[in-house]
Amino acid sequence: MKKLILKSALYFFLILISLELLVRIFHLGKDTPTRILDEHKVEKWLPNQQGFSVTGNRRQNFSEFHINNSGYNSYREFIPSIDKVEVALVGDSFIEGFHQNYYNSIGKKIEKSIPGIEVYEYGYAGYDFADQLHLVNAYQEQFNVIDHVILGIKFSNDLTRGTYKVVQGRLALESTTNRLLKKSKLLVYCKSIGVLDPPQMLLYRLKNLLKPHTPTKEISDKEKQEAIKKKEEQYLTNFKSLVKTYGFDKTRYTLLLDSKITSDYFITYLNNEGFNYIDFADYFAKSKKPTTLIYDRHWNDHGRELIAKSISDYLKKIPAIK
Repeated sequence: MKKLILKSALYFFLILISLELLVRIFHLGKDTPTRILDEHKVEKWLPNQQGFSVTGNRRQNFSEFHINNSGYNSYREFIPSIDKVEVALVGDSFIEGFHQNYYNSIGKKIEKSIPGIEVYEYGYAGYDFADQLHLVNAYQEQFNVIDHVILGIKFSNDLTRGTYKVVQGRLALESTTNRLLKKSKLLVYCKSIGVLDPPQMLLYRLKNLLKPHTPTKEISDKEKQEAIKKKEEQYLTNFKSLVKTYGFDKTRYTLLLDSKITSDYFITYLNNEGFNYIDFADYFAKSKKPTTLIYDRHWNDHGRELIAKSISDYLKKIPAIK
């Protein structure tokens, strides 16, 4: 019996080693760059990292990333100067662009459309509007030289707070334990394709069994509408608070949004108060091809082409840029 157990353990270990090698050889597990919090309390990637972003159990999406000296995924370094024309794109994972090769980014597409300009992509997964304005303020000396700043905003989840505070949850991913676990590409791969979801769900259900059941209260349509209105008002209050705290140069700053998923209440406020914004809703609506990836809602290459076109069309109307 002892011999059987030892042999089984040995075979199991050899199988794990074999699977680890296969995942590494075929590059099935994604590379995750290291996060840092810099001296300005800006969360970003540790500069000068390279790797590959992989999605799906059959490498449905395989793209290369390159973190530059500034800590962002880009094929170029950010060196603004009064002698050049620069545009900054600030936003979350949609701007970060890990779903596409870094040398074929939205910024690169804009540069092809408007020769002579440099586009700096300050994209980082999870950035909300507070993160964005804090970044611009922290590096004010740099952003003051940049000719135009475009900030991506999604009303439903980018205005949930009215003040900036470091998000410890994301930085917790850089704990010693997580770093050690990420060294196993097999474990990273299993997590990415959902192999570890069932045991995690089982633990979650067991925890819920120990909690007393609270009956769900029926909510009327009127109460739902009131809740939506209250949330929209709070989000607008948060927007005003952030703008008041950090300032917002309406001559150089422009929002990037999709009006189809943005509250009319918020759009009306932007129009009344003279906030400029690029609305890419019509560009997507007129497209005969899919604009997002098949496995999540991030833009595919065609979608990024349309985003680049919407931004380029807007920038070409600015005398100092076109």
